[in-house]
Parts: sequence; C-alpha cells; structure tokens
Amino acid sequence: MRILFLGDVVGRSGRDAIVAGIPKLRSQLRLDLVVANCENATQGRGITKNHAVALFAAGIDCMTLGDHAFDQRELISSISSEPRMLRPMNIAHAAPGRGYGIFQDSRKRKLLVIAALGRIFMGQPYNDPFQAVNQLLEAHPLGGSVHAILIDFHAEATSEKMAMGHHCNGRATLVAGTHTHVPTADCTIMSGGTAYISDVGMCGNYDSVIGVNKDEPLSRFVTGMHRKRFEPAVGEASLCGVLVESDDRTGLARSVEPVRIGGTITPALPGT
Repeated sequence: MRILFLGDVVGRSGRDAIVAGIPKLRSQLRLDLVVANCENATQGRGITKNHAVALFAAGIDCMTLGDHAFDQRELISSISSEPRMLRPMNIAHAAPGRGYGIFQDSRKRKLLVIAALGRIFMGQPYNDPFQAVNQLLEAHPLGGSVHAILIDFHAEATSEKMAMGHHCNGRATLVAGTHTHVPTADCTIMSGGTAYISDVGMCGNYDSVIGVNKDEPLSRFVTGMHRKRFEPAVGEASLCGVLVESDDRTGLARSVEPVRIGGTITPALPGT
C-alpha cells in the first residue's frame, strides 16, 4: 500500500497547495491513500467545516488534528458526524469525535490511522499517549485485522517522538511526528520495520516563522512585546510529508521517502 502523509496544513496557502497538488500527486506517485494533519488549516488555528469539505474534495482520505483541534468552535458540534476527521485520542474522554479510524483503499486493504498528542512542553495535562496507542495496537495487530498502521504523533519534543517510534517499532507501518512545522532529516526504517520521522514539516509558506507572517514573531523576539495576532503567511506554499510503502503481508514499511514540493523549501520528490 502506498500512503502519503502530509504535515500541518497552515492557512490559505497550505489549503491552496493541497487543492492544487493532491490530484496530481495521487496519479504521479500511484497513491492508495492520502492522510494530512489539518489542525492549522483555518487561519492557523483549527479548521472549519467548509475548509474540511474542500480538502476532502481535493483528495484527502483522512484528516488528523492536534492541540488546536477545537479552536474553531463549530467543529465541536460537527466532528462526530465526520468519521474521516480524527482528533487526538488522548485528550479528555468527553471530547467529541474519534481519535482513530480504519480506512480502505480501492483494493479493500485497511489502514488504521491514529492521532495522538505528546505531553512534554505542550502546556496541557493530556492523557498518556503511550498507553493509549498501545491499547489500539494490541486491538488491531499489524498484518492481522489491518494491512497498515499510521500514527500521527503531534508533539513538541523530538525525544518523546523518538520514544514513541521505538515503542511502536515492529507494530506500526509509520510513526510520523507533526506540530513543529520543520521537516527533519531522520526519515528511516527502524530495526523492527517501522518507518519513522521526527517531523514531516508543514504544508505552508516557508518564507515565514513556522508558517506565520514573520513580522510579528520577529517583533516579539526582538522587543518582548505583543503588537498583534499571529497571521498565516500568504506566499507560495510547499507541500511537505512522507511517502511510505507497506508490505501487504506484514504491514511493515518497505520504503519511506520525504516529499517536499514547491515554494521555497528544497524539493524532494520520490523517484526523481
């Protein structure tokens, strides 16, 4: 199974890049399923129902969220009716929606997608992500009830992300970090056959400060003063993520490669 996972979609630039790029990439990379973290898609904080509809129409099969999942308040009442949208599984038990889902490709192969939040430097007392992920992996063994497993671990600390990778090694197809918006250079297949990367990067304008118009962040760093709200940068966006191919028998990763297309970031496209 060939699965494309894209990092945090930031603002209008990120959305436009998804709408323009995904239809071409599905054909060019022979994709079976596309998953994207969309927690920053609307003005950099959360996502509205209308923006979700547009991104699904562009070819996203599953949408994961993070710590900004419910910043757009309308999602509280609508997320439960959209099984393709996953909020983190280890937030409050009373939160609406689901933290995982099983999705089928055109050949009826099943992909389990799990969304989880880290706890180090995240500022909130989230539930234990390691225990929560472990319960799901035991309930849905790789190569058994599902053909592949993708874990979006939305976390700040690379140490916590790496620990999650080792925790799931041999039991998941891909453990991919999101949240910090900067693509890391440690894309690899671990000893047990699980693909791993600390952060896949963002889908947004890299002529910015992690997707935000750079004037206000620079001013805050230099002066220590807050002048106005952060606003997503509106220049040309780069699409950033990873392409993983799983073995249909074991569910483990056969290959994993970074995908970085357009904008100001150094391009990387599998097969080129």
